[in-house]
Amino acid sequence: MDARERALFQAYNQALRWLAGLSDRPVPARAAAEDIVRALGTDLPAGPTPPDEVVDLLATACEPGLTGFPSGRFYGFVVGGTHPAALAADWLVSAWDQNCVMRAASPAYAAAEDIAAAWLLDLLRLPADCGVGFTTGATMANFTCLAAARDAVLSRTGWNTVRDGLAGGPRVRVLVGAERHISVDLALRYVGLGEPESVPADDQGRIRPDALRQALAAGPPGPTIVVLQAGNIHSGAFDPFQPAIGAAREADAWVHIDGAFGLWAAASPRYAPLTAGCPDADSWATDAHKTLNVPYDCGLAMVRDAAALRSAMGHQGAYLIHDTRGDPIDTVPELSRRGRAFPVWAALRSLGRTGVADLVERLCRHATAFAEGIAAIEGATVLNDVVFTQVCAAFDDDAPNDVHTDARTDRIIHRLLDDGTTWISGSTWQGRRVMRISVSNWSTSDDDVARTLDAIQRAAALP
Repeated sequence: MDARERALFQAYNQALRWLAGLSDRPVPARAAAEDIVRALGTDLPAGPTPPDEVVDLLATACEPGLTGFPSGRFYGFVVGGTHPAALAADWLVSAWDQNCVMRAASPAYAAAEDIAAAWLLDLLRLPADCGVGFTTGATMANFTCLAAARDAVLSRTGWNTVRDGLAGGPRVRVLVGAERHISVDLALRYVGLGEPESVPADDQGRIRPDALRQALAAGPPGPTIVVLQAGNIHSGAFDPFQPAIGAAREADAWVHIDGAFGLWAAASPRYAPLTAGCPDADSWATDAHKTLNVPYDCGLAMVRDAAALRSAMGHQGAYLIHDTRGDPIDTVPELSRRGRAFPVWAALRSLGRTGVADLVERLCRHATAFAEGIAAIEGATVLNDVVFTQVCAAFDDDAPNDVHTDARTDRIIHRLLDDGTTWISGSTWQGRRVMRISVSNWSTSDDDVARTLDAIQRAAALP
């Protein structure tokens, strides 16, 4: 074997060792960053090191500091795992080393992106002629969609953002639900629209259509964007799309839906009703590394008006080879980028239509099992209506009735992390500290749920 082959075999063996150990190792990392720094070494070597030795050092030194994100017992964030087909395809992405910006430069990538985009729109029940961009994640998917929205609503007033920028142009109003995800605020900041107007939400975090209609009527007329949500990060709840979009249409507003993990409900016949009215929006953002379980660095921006997406994102250079059918470069902010559509194609091809539906329904079934198991623990309360993959629970302590100190909830969360069986993180929702469980990994099994519930029960039983 040459040096490249030896390095690849070393990576292969180390990867298999890591994946095989996930069922038994503690989910939290066992070493701190400073420990890993010492193991890796801080002095740059004076000369070369064989690539396979470098890979071995990296894997051996870093392993104690790795968190079991791919474990079926990681529920701290909505991050998913990596489906086997997507993982293997992602290895090929690095080996093929394609710069996936032009159809002429990498016909193979363009073909995979075209097919994956069409399959995604079909599964998510969105218009088949949408423009689709494969971005780094949901934040940049929101950015991409909101840039298209900004330019489109300003163009209705006669203002050309591409030519004139934002300075001196009409103000764009943006209305969002009070419990939107922080990535929406980040994206709005990036596209130069500043802080949005917050619209009241109900007790599950859903925007109130009556409040939205009132807010739209109370503000000045002009270019307007309304951002809705498919899947609240705490409750999993979906905004009531039909009445909310109806209110937005009365104000001639562009409607964008942030559906980082919840948009995938549309792929399941059982959970598709949660997305009723969703296809009537103008743009949608989601994250393939969440519910679909492909590797990181794969958000999806979908815009009904494909020309608006190309206008906002497209860029050309004299040295680039433009294809009249359009290029991947036309739909995302980046110029150089990896082949994100390859793992998406692989996951969809492996799962098929029924497999994606089964995946969504299995995640939801596990969330329901968590809610039922936690509710049976003395002093525990599940605070949200478990409609999708999120569970939020709190644990009462010895405080007087109707007084919540949050102390017991935090103690139980800390004990769980010390125990190592699972990773469940805390949060604050509606004024209370909560244990937040996000079920998003394809590999989570009934046994993983049972082991996790046992760990929660042990933690809750301690004084």
